[in-house]
Amino acid sequence: MFLIDKYFLSPRLSLLRPIHHPHPSSSGNRSCLLLGEVSSTDILKEAYRRNFPVKRAHSTSTMADAPENTTGSLKEQLAKVFEVSLKVTVPDESEVVPLIAPCSKKETGDYQCNNAMSLWSKIKGKGTEFRGPQPVGQAIMRNLPASDMIESCSVAGPGFINVKLSTQWIAKSIQKMLTDGIDTWAPKLSVKRAIVDFSSPNIAKEMHVGHLRSTIIGDTLARMLEYSKVDVLRRNHVGDWGTQFGMLIEYLFEQFPDGEVNDQDIGELEVFYKASKQRFDSDAEFKERAQQAVVSLQGGEEKYRKAWAQICDISRKGFEKVYQRLGVHLEEKGESFYNPYIPGTLDLLRKESLIEESEGAQVIFIEGKKIPLIVVKRDGGFNYASTDLAALWYRLNEEKAEWIIYVTDVGQREHFEMFFTAAKRAGWLPSDENKYPKTSHVGFGLVLGDDGKRFRTRSTEVVKLVDLLDEAKNRCKATLVDRGKAAAWTPEELDQTAEAIGYGAVKYADLKNNRLTNYTFNYDQMLNDKGNTAVYLLYAHARICSIIRKSGKDIEELKREGQLKLEKDEERKLGLHLLQFPEVVEEACTNLLPNVLCEYLYDLSEKFTSFYSECQVVGSAEETSRLLLCEATAVVMRKCFHLLGITPVYKI
Repeated sequence: MFLIDKYFLSPRLSLLRPIHHPHPSSSGNRSCLLLGEVSSTDILKEAYRRNFPVKRAHSTSTMADAPENTTGSLKEQLAKVFEVSLKVTVPDESEVVPLIAPCSKKETGDYQCNNAMSLWSKIKGKGTEFRGPQPVGQAIMRNLPASDMIESCSVAGPGFINVKLSTQWIAKSIQKMLTDGIDTWAPKLSVKRAIVDFSSPNIAKEMHVGHLRSTIIGDTLARMLEYSKVDVLRRNHVGDWGTQFGMLIEYLFEQFPDGEVNDQDIGELEVFYKASKQRFDSDAEFKERAQQAVVSLQGGEEKYRKAWAQICDISRKGFEKVYQRLGVHLEEKGESFYNPYIPGTLDLLRKESLIEESEGAQVIFIEGKKIPLIVVKRDGGFNYASTDLAALWYRLNEEKAEWIIYVTDVGQREHFEMFFTAAKRAGWLPSDENKYPKTSHVGFGLVLGDDGKRFRTRSTEVVKLVDLLDEAKNRCKATLVDRGKAAAWTPEELDQTAEAIGYGAVKYADLKNNRLTNYTFNYDQMLNDKGNTAVYLLYAHARICSIIRKSGKDIEELKREGQLKLEKDEERKLGLHLLQFPEVVEEACTNLLPNVLCEYLYDLSEKFTSFYSECQVVGSAEETSRLLLCEATAVVMRKCFHLLGITPVYKI
């Protein structure tokens, strides 16, 4: 598990302060560089996901009854019980961490402790009384302290201790959540402040489907961390500084000599950008003026600064249309923000003798890499790496971030590996990746069309994100109209429902996949109301809400006065799955894998369907208890939807 170390930074870093803008240079698009196909070997294995996550953070969420004073997820509460037994069983072995995992065979129990074999390998030959791993397992089981959460234990094979949880304890824990609220189940990670760097479009260019993954994956990671009581700084590292602004500004002056320009005058910025690029490539005189415009911009001349600000503002308005549709909020700190910090940052690296001259450029050589990390180009300009290093210094020292997460395509993996290594060599980051402060690159694969190639329009243009989202909403609205909802609902209800389902379908179709893999964008599949889709899950939630409404009972009164019991097998399965929500969120957070939460949500819906098929709710003798179980399922589903950035619907 991770522990926060004190900042592993050189004292000299605190001396860094911004100076004047150097001349800008293009640093490329953070979220959408070219990437190749992702190998199937990149997919994380089920055994890793379920048994023991590679990266694990300490959690201190509260779930159990207050008199027991137990804290943590199910796995962690069990770990605390087994920790007591392990200290008694092998008192001479220090720092034995309980290895707790869900049982792979559900008939053997709910969870298992897997310490016996590893302990036996440590203690054999030390004069121990034990004669193998199974006797070790038997002793661990005998030494367990009394606990209301454990109903029974058994030892199987070479010492695996299978645990069956108390059904009554499961029911009481769920009912306590209904009373106290779902936020009491939130894991509390040991990291206090994190930065999630995501979306990052380029100024003067439309946001397209390539930005979709960075935006929604980053938003979900931020939401999960925020739910886990982490102070999250959402950063939009837009490409708002570089040599391209010389040609854009000069073309702006050429088209609008009086300097008076508005959004409508420019039209689509993408078209404006292409026209300026064409002039730059074909007209030597224009190119020279554009290069001089860069010098004027870097020198802070008001006329050029104003033109630059106009172009940026128009772009931001376009970005905001997308962010509003997606329900995403970010704080922009683009390349221009960090530019003043670059010279000081590089001076610090020079003092550490990390920067060397190579073929006219200034570089940092990274062991094991064929090419160095270029931090100053031959012409003296800065680049992507120099901006990232300055941003990292700022985030560590000014914003005091303990965990900095970068969400970009997997094609940038090597850049981040080199950039992180340089920061470790400088002493900014600890060499041990399990210590804080730390950095993580969250890579993702391509969005493909049905032809298996990069998703584009029929005219081979990259699909604009606004158009993609509007198409999903319109298709969903047409389906609702075909089902007669236009007559039954108000126009506002129809529009809001189509928006929630359409946008939710686009998000979920992306997030349910392991982010490292490519996935095929297909409207028909994502808007299907059967299978693992947002439409199916939203319908399932609406159906649960309908069951509660049709009962005519006051669910808040039932929470106060009713009692939840899990007498049938399908009730217990559903209850146990609900109780596993905190550890799933923690796993998805610490391993930066939104698909883990999607898998949990789909399984929850399937388990509810099984429960509802086997157990009558309204009108049954167990109506109160089962309505509470329905409500608990709906509450957890809504929290899952929130973490995924999906708006729930309450009727269909």
